[in-house]
Amino acid sequence: MKRRCFVEKAGCGLVGMAVGAPLLAGSGQQQATPAATPEKPRRYKIEIEIVEARPDSWCHKKGDKFAYPADMGKICPWLLGSMHDFIILLQKGVTLPWKYKNTPYEKVIDPQGVTTEFVRCPDPTSDLVARITRTCQP
Repeated sequence: MKRRCFVEKAGCGLVGMAVGAPLLAGSGQQQATPAATPEKPRRYKIEIEIVEARPDSWCHKKGDKFAYPADMGKICPWLLGSMHDFIILLQKGVTLPWKYKNTPYEKVIDPQGVTTEFVRCPDPTSDLVARITRTCQP
């Protein structure tokens, strides 16, 4: 027996609904549901700027700018590793709620436009901080 048939016959509640086969109570027939129109995913532009760096830093200087994903090979692997999860979340439209009010890292949070996130490099000698900026594209 195929998995879908098993789930439909077993009436496994949420599992049955997850595979798109909810049962009508007592009828044994599938309920027809209209297909929902999927929401068009938003597109975002991701830019990275170094906002803090020691003057003698070996990898980046304050003011360096990078486009994602085009310039990823130009970013220090330690910093890139720190930014990776933030970039993925921002690309998927996630907005992290903390704002760091009254600090130099106070964020801009605008789900309809520009959102920023700050990330520090884990290299203890670098004092490197990057600002990731997500801009909603039309």
